[in-house]
Amino acid sequence: MQLICRQLQLVQQTLRSYEQQIASAYAAHPDHEIFASLPGAGPVLGRGCWPAWVPSANASAAAADVQQYTGIAAGDQTQRGQLLHTPAYLCPKFHKQSFHEYAKESILWSRWAAAYYLQQRTKGSPHHTAVRALAYKWQRVIFRCWQNHTPYQEAIYEAALKKSGSPLVALFDKVELGKSPFKNP
Repeated sequence: MQLICRQLQLVQQTLRSYEQQIASAYAAHPDHEIFASLPGAGPVLGRGCWPAWVPSANASAAAADVQQYTGIAAGDQTQRGQLLHTPAYLCPKFHKQSFHEYAKESILWSRWAAAYYLQQRTKGSPHHTAVRALAYKWQRVIFRCWQNHTPYQEAIYEAALKKSGSPLVALFDKVELGKSPFKNP
């Protein structure tokens, strides 16, 4: 039993070392400010979404490439002249889970995200479907921030929604930050 306990202590020590290395790499990365600026991301969820971006986004990429890579959206690919449908479950699970968890958390921190979630739930979407749809939207927003090398700013995004006449703007008064909009209509 003592041997097993010592082995577990070594595993914990190794995991702490990995966590420190990941935190250092995240803090030093040029895209750190983008992910750190996301409402509700904090040090854990921002760091969880960041690794998905590194292999999937490049200078010629589109937001859809990231969405397909992370499994938030299914994708179509052509192989040897044949169109193949790639199901969303064929993806790195950690990346998909990270964006799903971030989208869920953002509902409490972002007015437009809460309004979008409320809109989806009001239409009859189940919780996880609404969260995945929100993750899809967030990935497009993050992609634009990444392309422009600018941190996310809630006021700028809300102004763009108002300018485009989005129906989400009408729901802003129905959401309260820090509370789930569907549980507390």
